Amino acid sequence: MLRMHTAFREAGENPFEHGYAMVDTAMPERVAVAARSRRSRGLIQLCTTVDAWAEEARRHDLGRRCLQAMLNEPGWSVRVLTKNAAVAKDFDLISKHRDRVLVGLSLTAPPSKSAIMQVVEPNASPIQERMAALREAHAMGLRTYAMLCPLLPGISDDEKSISELVDFALSCGAEEFFAEPVNSRGPGLRLTHQALEAAGYHAEAEAVGAIRREKSWSSYVVRLLGTLQRVLGERGQTEKLRFLLYPTGLTPADLALVRENDTGVKWLGPSRRR
Repeated sequence: MLRMHTAFREAGENPFEHGYAMVDTAMPERVAVAARSRRSRGLIQLCTTVDAWAEEARRHDLGRRCLQAMLNEPGWSVRVLTKNAAVAKDFDLISKHRDRVLVGLSLTAPPSKSAIMQVVEPNASPIQERMAALREAHAMGLRTYAMLCPLLPGISDDEKSISELVDFALSCGAEEFFAEPVNSRGPGLRLTHQALEAAGYHAEAEAVGAIRREKSWSSYVVRLLGTLQRVLGERGQTEKLRFLLYPTGLTPADLALVRENDTGVKWLGPSRRR
């Protein structure tokens, strides 16, 4: 469940602590009701803020059941997003609706950075397993897309890492490339910094810790966008870039710089460019 849900307060739990999960086992039934009742239909993202194929969700088969509830109703298409290779167990269902589903697994670093990413993402499938699942989806003729997020500074925001991820996703038939700068709000960056330090990745911890400062975060966003534009442009794939960006948080100078070349940028928030 989302961290702002009342269930955390009712249970007396801190939503930012570890070692437990709150799971709504009735979610597929509510999804089914919503899927039937909505008259205006289109694309659904499963999921953006939680993972329907995380271990605790898989115990109740939430990903498959929610996906089935959506696909039972005509007019809906689904973009699947997960960090868990177990989604491959549901490719049989997806293959029956292959025109209506896009499969994506978050690619957060190349395989050479797998060890460090296991520190950052201890409950996610290893990068190699995610890649294998995406490769399997493509081999089965399923539609795929790439989610390159988060690309952390000092770990996977360099041109070599991004090029490797882009080339892999293209080999899997990726129709789109989504990317988003890591959120500087909340405790996420602080906790990531601490975990990297504790694991002995001091240089990487310093790079992550630096973008907790507004000016450094803004510079990181500009560099990341520029690298993605350049790498995809060199491969003639710029039109596939979907760089999700809120203008808030950027310095005025960096905001002006991005506005000058916002190819692939999807502006978010009330002040987004239309």
